Amino acid sequence: MKLNMNKCLFFGLLFLSTQVFGQKPIKYDSTLKIGKAGFRIMCLNKSVDENSMTIKPIGFSSQAREANLLLKGKVASAEVDDLNNDGFPDLIIYVIDKSDRINVFSLTSKNNERMELILFPDITNDMQLSKGYRGKDDFKLVEGILFRKFPIYDLDTNIKIPTNKVRQIMYRVVAEDDGYLKFKSFKNLDLDVKP
Repeated sequence: MKLNMNKCLFFGLLFLSTQVFGQKPIKYDSTLKIGKAGFRIMCLNKSVDENSMTIKPIGFSSQAREANLLLKGKVASAEVDDLNNDGFPDLIIYVIDKSDRINVFSLTSKNNERMELILFPDITNDMQLSKGYRGKDDFKLVEGILFRKFPIYDLDTNIKIPTNKVRQIMYRVVAEDDGYLKFKSFKNLDLDVKP
């Protein structure tokens, strides 16, 4: 799939936002598919401290098994796309933790035979991208590119309101030398916000 960067930038700037920050998640039960293959995600969302989440593959080969995981957070939403351009659906789940930060959990479909984790980097490990970061993320998936946007705060932690800027980061899925997949940032912009 050829990526139209102008279209991605346009959608990223508009950010057809998932608006997951600040919502009070209730029981999450959703089926997301591309064609006949995809995933069913179920989570009771009872406690932000511990939740059981089940991911059931749909349209996979018969040896594919569902995954049962314990989360520290609540499922807010999910999206599906072919993130690694292999013709099979991949899954992104947005999880809100107790500090109201959104964490990304992602799985790839390995030839519709099994599910494997796609690693998502912790932004606090990147000194440049995390400068002024205090959460309040919005995420949106557009043509296989994951857009992340958040308000930038002053480095003085006593200042509680954000600056008039937001940072937008674009991620794509890449293969590591060991064969595992991970999200890697490839572009970021600091944009002015109209007061």
